Amino acid sequence: MPDTVMIVAGETSGELYGALLAASLRKKIPELQIIGIGGLRMQAAGVRLVAGIASAFGLAEALSALRELRKSFQKAVAALQEEKPSVLVLIDYPDFNLRLAAKAKQLNIKVLYYVSPQVWAWRRNRIYRIARLVDRMAVILPFEVDIYRETGLECEFVGHPVNDEIRGDGIRGMAADNSRQKQALGLDPARPLLSLLPGSRTHEIDRLLPVLAALMEVFSSEFRDFQFCIPFAPNTDLGKYEALLEPLRKRGVMINQGRSLEVMAASDCAVLASGTATLQAVLLNLPIVVIYKVSLLTQLIGRLLIHARFMTLANILADREVVREFLQGQVTLPNIMAELRKILTDSRHKAGLMDSYREIQDIFSSRHASDRVAEMVVEMAGWKNR
Repeated sequence: MPDTVMIVAGETSGELYGALLAASLRKKIPELQIIGIGGLRMQAAGVRLVAGIASAFGLAEALSALRELRKSFQKAVAALQEEKPSVLVLIDYPDFNLRLAAKAKQLNIKVLYYVSPQVWAWRRNRIYRIARLVDRMAVILPFEVDIYRETGLECEFVGHPVNDEIRGDGIRGMAADNSRQKQALGLDPARPLLSLLPGSRTHEIDRLLPVLAALMEVFSSEFRDFQFCIPFAPNTDLGKYEALLEPLRKRGVMINQGRSLEVMAASDCAVLASGTATLQAVLLNLPIVVIYKVSLLTQLIGRLLIHARFMTLANILADREVVREFLQGQVTLPNIMAELRKILTDSRHKAGLMDSYREIQDIFSSRHASDRVAEMVVEMAGWKNR
């Protein structure tokens, strides 16, 4: 039986990290068999999927996905039993992945947890359960190492895989010459671009896409030179939103799928859902406004459980508001427009934003997360001399 690694990702950002990791593993051991749970990007990176991406939901929205999650979990357990991977790599998605880690422990399969659950924001006591079930932890935020130190779990800050993606695809160079990148996407290279990213999760898109569609009407009446693009994640079912998207297409708005990073590289500013894309924007020097809305029930539960000053990663890393984030009732057209105006018309404001961006970029610039995690897998499997 060939050497096997299993990678499990439960949502779009984790699936990207899984694809980048798979590519790094293949460079080290071309004949390695990689199986897992993920989506199109992991499949394209040579991962044989045992189940499709399980998707991700807010606290309330998760109730409707239990059947799908059970099926995915059963398939994952069956793969552990039948394929007996040398290492199981779990990417975030803790409620699913920690249960799977317990099964792997029973089968004496080594577990590497890549991308820690957000224990610094809520349910910090999970660190002890994680330490019992996991052999090594690879974290993507520098302060997370200190959180795990008291558990005795071997934990390492590896950098952020988003930086690997940007560096590996030459995206940073595209952003430096965004007129050429606009042309490559079929946009007008002479016109500024506002990109609008409603998130990758169904509940995010449901709540934020109508806001972004309305924003375009207001924005275009004031900033007439701009063109617009809405990029969606590869796993998004665009058919569900056709009634809203078709009128936008007729107005000349570009809709594409699976090219979010390229669109951000071509953009002059962006309004986007809180998530991985916010860090991508910082690494690309793209000025942004961050928005986020969840259901009322999710909001109420979140207020009780979540202990974090900010939701946006750039602000968390800087421990201050670097980019404006509007949450829940703050997600209004006047609020978003006021911040966009500052970005586009106040040169001192934009210069200060770029200075703050450089501080955050310095945290990740010398690290290659995907290659380092691949090395950790090789070490855990005992393949160092191959």
